[in-house]
Amino acid sequence: QVQLVDTGGGWVQAGDSLTLNCAASGRTLDVYYMGWFRQAPGKEREFVAAIRWASGTTIYADSVKGRFTISRDNAKNTMYLKIHSLKPEDTANYYCAADRSYANVWRPAYWGQGTQVTVSS
Repeated sequence: QVQLVDTGGGWVQAGDSLTLNCAASGRTLDVYYMGWFRQAPGKEREFVAAIRWASGTTIYADSVKGRFTISRDNAKNTMYLKIHSLKPEDTANYYCAADRSYANVWRPAYWGQGTQVTVSS
């Protein structure tokens, strides 16, 4: 099993930046890809970004390209999501996720508990 703990959410003003963290533990050798999803009130959960753990290769949803940066620290088994120029529409519960593989329609096996980001205008 892989355990994921995502933190870093909070209340922010539009235009601010915020960094979310996801710490992985357990059978981390089974994790080849990690990523972030978000779910806004009344909407379905959507993919945000993913990173290949070994190479650092990144994948982004078109809607967040240019403002979101995903990265990882292999030594700390921790992944990050830096969000720049936050907008009210970024308000959502952000979830980290992990799996051995990645697909265009990605349904990871492992999930964090979610961290809430609220952006006020």
